[in-house]
Amino acid sequence: MTSPEQGRLAGPLSMSVANLCHRLQPQVSARTAAGFAEVLRRLGAPLQVAVAGRIKSGKSTLVNALIGRRVAPTDIGECTRLVTRFQYGTVDRVEIVFTDGRKQVLPFAADGMIPAELGVDIEQVSHIEAYLTNAVLQGMTVIDTPGLGSLDAASVSRTEQLLGAAKHRKEEDDEEGSDELDDTSRNAVAGAEAVLYVVTQGVRADDQQALAAFTAATASREAGPVNAIAVLNKADTITPESVEGSGGDVWKAATLLAEKQASTLKPRVADVLPVIGLIAESAESGGFTSADAEALRQLAELEDDVLQTMLISADIFTSWECDVPAGTRLRLLEKLDLFGISHAVEAIRKEPEITAGALRRALLDASGLEAVRQRLSIVFAARADGIKAAAALASVTALAHASADPAERQRVHDAIEVLLAKPEAHQLRLLEALTLVASGAVDMPEDLAEEVLRVGSNADIGAQLGKPGAPRPELAAHALERAGWWRSFASFGATPAQSRVAHVVHRAYFLIWQQVREA
Repeated sequence: MTSPEQGRLAGPLSMSVANLCHRLQPQVSARTAAGFAEVLRRLGAPLQVAVAGRIKSGKSTLVNALIGRRVAPTDIGECTRLVTRFQYGTVDRVEIVFTDGRKQVLPFAADGMIPAELGVDIEQVSHIEAYLTNAVLQGMTVIDTPGLGSLDAASVSRTEQLLGAAKHRKEEDDEEGSDELDDTSRNAVAGAEAVLYVVTQGVRADDQQALAAFTAATASREAGPVNAIAVLNKADTITPESVEGSGGDVWKAATLLAEKQASTLKPRVADVLPVIGLIAESAESGGFTSADAEALRQLAELEDDVLQTMLISADIFTSWECDVPAGTRLRLLEKLDLFGISHAVEAIRKEPEITAGALRRALLDASGLEAVRQRLSIVFAARADGIKAAAALASVTALAHASADPAERQRVHDAIEVLLAKPEAHQLRLLEALTLVASGAVDMPEDLAEEVLRVGSNADIGAQLGKPGAPRPELAAHALERAGWWRSFASFGATPAQSRVAHVVHRAYFLIWQQVREA
């Protein structure tokens, strides 16, 4: 019989883990069973994606752009010191969740955003839950986090806890038979399942540390190309002359810098994509209006040398004498910055009759948001079943390890091994192997590590085999050849840890060969 939460599961792997939890619940302690209930709840929920990064990296602006609504405060305030979860709801509402479990409804501010000041003791607040009717949230819960690198230690701690960088262990046992989750068990099922990490021009050591510490459920599943991508935000602020090969083009410079950062952060993230969060937010959340388009038309009519002088700096742009009121120019600057204004004016000059809607779409294209959305869809949405199932299985393992009963730990361990032995669970084995290699837990020669990452982190068969667009006979022959190679490597020359990974990769290639041959 299908339970209510199973009807919303991401796919067959999540269903297998859910069935395992249901079977084990009557066989474990009340505390572990309560943990399994939380795992089941999260399995039935949309994928939990945390937007994380350093303070002032533009996380909240990007969150607003992704949601398509300006609701997350972007100025420093109490709200930006807390974790805020944006999830789908049939009615828009915001709740403050206190550390003792109490909830308090929070009215939206006059501008439709979550108030920057909450009117409560922030030290007693756990996080904020925002329920919005936006359709994008039906498939993904977006979690806005306080900035890492902040001087506010409590805010940093909240983010680190969400990312798995801080683990809390409770030494004393709770009262025997309690069905409440203790700190150990709660940590085992807390946290995001995937991360969108926001960087700016410089990747710092703590950026890499945060990504290294990110886990879907516990420290056993680190960030990797399956569950983490990064964006280079504020791409328009990059000085093209500082990036070799840019040819003086800002976007080209941002693309080259993102590629460089991707190699720095590899294999913690699947990719680094340039984006201009401010323009994306204005274009996607209704911030760009027909009045803004009309003001830009007036600017487009200025002499070119005058406009180019005005666009040298924000101060010159707002203080220069011209027919467009200074207040209007300031509003444009706050919504688009100089790069967006310049791009919009260029679009108007190319097509004088362009409508406000078409101009908004041109700005959205210039922001890079669509590429980020597509990558989110490829990396996260298409693999949500595997990501959620692997995270849930890690949570189940952590809950078992936290048990004081050796027989209970063994019972759970045996059930997991039975599940993983099934052919349909191979993707979980592959995700585990990928994580071991990506995190450095299993040391592999560089070329083999690259191959494991390619096979494990792509959904398309051609991309998995490193032969995009190749005909099926060629794909089949290559998959079979690599399957044989990895089987030999597993038996001869590999360390025990490498052999474990090699057997998984061998089977992945064999299954690909079967799939291509039968298609």
